[in-house]
Amino acid sequence: MPQAVIVLTTFPSNGDVAALAHTLVSERLAACVNVLPQMESTYRWQGAVDTASERQLIIKTESSRIESLKQRLSALHPYDVPELLVLAVADGGESYLRWITESTA
Repeated sequence: MPQAVIVLTTFPSNGDVAALAHTLVSERLAACVNVLPQMESTYRWQGAVDTASERQLIIKTESSRIESLKQRLSALHPYDVPELLVLAVADGGESYLRWITESTA
C-alpha cells in the first residue's frame, strides 16, 4: 500500500526555487511543493558557524518516489550537502492521501 511522506529541504533564497518545485511536480516526484518565505539559518559547516538566507521546501510525495527524488535533488541542488529529511505521514484525509498517490504515479 502506498505511504505518503513529507520531505524537507532548504534552498538558497537567491536561487530559482520555483524552477526546482516545478521540476519535481512535473516529473511526478512530488504531488505538491510548498515554498515558505525567506528565513535565516544558522549552522555549522566546515568547522565554523555560518548563517545564510534560505527558503524551506515542504515536499509531499510517496515513499516509493524517495530514491528518485533524492537523486534528482542531488543533481539540481546547489549545496554540497542539501537538507533531505523524510517524515512519515501517520494518517490524513483519505481523499488527500489518494491525490498524493495519483499525482506521483
